[in-house]
Amino acid sequence: MPGRLELEFAPFATLPRGVLVLFCEEGLKFGSVARRVLAPTGDLLKRAAAAERFKGKNGSALDLVAPPGLDASRLVVLGVGKARDLKVQDFVKLGGAAMGKIPPRASEATVIADLPAGAFRPERIAEMALGVHLRAYAFDRYKTKRKEEEEKAAKVRVKITVARVAAAEKAFAPRAGVADGVMVARDLVNEPANVLYPEEFARRAVGLRKLGVGVHVLDVKEMKKLGMNALLGVGQGSEHESRTVIMRWNGGKRGAAPLAFVGKGVCFDTGGVSIKPAANMEDMKGDMAGAGCVVGLLHALAARKAKVNAVGAIGLVENMPDGRAQRPGDIVTTMSGQTIEIINTDAEGRLVLSDLLHYVNKRFKPRLMIDLATLTGAIVVALGQEYAGLFANDERLAERLVRVGNEIGERVWRMPLGPEYDKMIDSKFADMKNTGGRYGGAITAAQLLQRFVDKTPWAHLDIAGTAMGSPQSEINRSWGSGFGVRLLDGLVAEYYEK
Repeated sequence: MPGRLELEFAPFATLPRGVLVLFCEEGLKFGSVARRVLAPTGDLLKRAAAAERFKGKNGSALDLVAPPGLDASRLVVLGVGKARDLKVQDFVKLGGAAMGKIPPRASEATVIADLPAGAFRPERIAEMALGVHLRAYAFDRYKTKRKEEEEKAAKVRVKITVARVAAAEKAFAPRAGVADGVMVARDLVNEPANVLYPEEFARRAVGLRKLGVGVHVLDVKEMKKLGMNALLGVGQGSEHESRTVIMRWNGGKRGAAPLAFVGKGVCFDTGGVSIKPAANMEDMKGDMAGAGCVVGLLHALAARKAKVNAVGAIGLVENMPDGRAQRPGDIVTTMSGQTIEIINTDAEGRLVLSDLLHYVNKRFKPRLMIDLATLTGAIVVALGQEYAGLFANDERLAERLVRVGNEIGERVWRMPLGPEYDKMIDSKFADMKNTGGRYGGAITAAQLLQRFVDKTPWAHLDIAGTAMGSPQSEINRSWGSGFGVRLLDGLVAEYYEK
């Protein structure tokens, strides 16, 4: 369970305790259970709503302290607008909003899951409970007053009252694993680089073995033997050795081709010799968010016993500018045999991914490959922090990612690929160069990656704007968002487990 949260489902007959959270439609329309609970308060709610001009619109809230007539310390009413318009992601947000209204030192809360149309269906309750979990997350392990604060604020027990407890528990069980996977990804992204360097990251990934995931760690010697010179070149200026971690979840039919997920894991990125400006460089501890997502995803798939075969591959490096670091003008030979001229050592993520994609494609012959990377600032300029950039060589895969992203709220926007962009990364001295210049930076980076996937269906997600420092929302108050775990788990569940 994340943080101080203890979540359980209880029958509607349960007496509300602590903070009481109710839902209403526009016009202060409540479900039958909520109306029964509110009966002792008379017209209190109507008067309070009139004073606050609260009408029950989606995203609005009415908060009353110590309401007379109720055995509750606080009454919170969350507006949903028109219930018929609510989508999956709206129920997740409702759960997050409910958790967000519970004061930090509250010990107990009751959330009544009904509306005028009746009790929430089990699947919708499960989505709401997922939102509660995601909002409850906090990364405070380095706060020196944390222990003292925890002693003052005991765990909060959140009861969601429902029509059918067993059905709600059954529906939520797989989402609990997904919630935990998001927490894993967030923890990894939030860790400082002096704690989470490549060897330590690999050690944490090995922890997935407890869930039945096969994990193999490749060290520098093994990677040299394989010819992963592009990946190794990025990390050669660091005192921390690079690692590649291969994770396998075999929950599908024996021998069936796996789905492959590949993550960029630059544990800290100074830019190397092409060093970044000092301002905001501290954010580069999150340049491994793609790898964090892949670990979180494998955790989610294993925790919910997904009926699919999946491979996760992460390349873990640290890009530092010491005397051994690679230089602009250097040429590296990738595992595939293709050569890359280094124009800018800060365009390093695509070097890591080029070897990983080739390795995974040849070694596992996957059904499809999806890579995730905080790859370019250009994608943030293009899309801001609301969408991740999506590049793909397969229309069906791209359409599925867009559809699932829109459904759950981790949205992606299709970006172009085309042979015209190849000219921008042509090199005078090698097969390609690692940057195409100022224009179309996210596109030329994806264009380079495409050269290492052959004809395998492939999608590249540039998550630079969504994975770290993303806008705070109803379901995330953390710097690291865990973006991609729910998106890819949803993709697998909807299209590849049937």
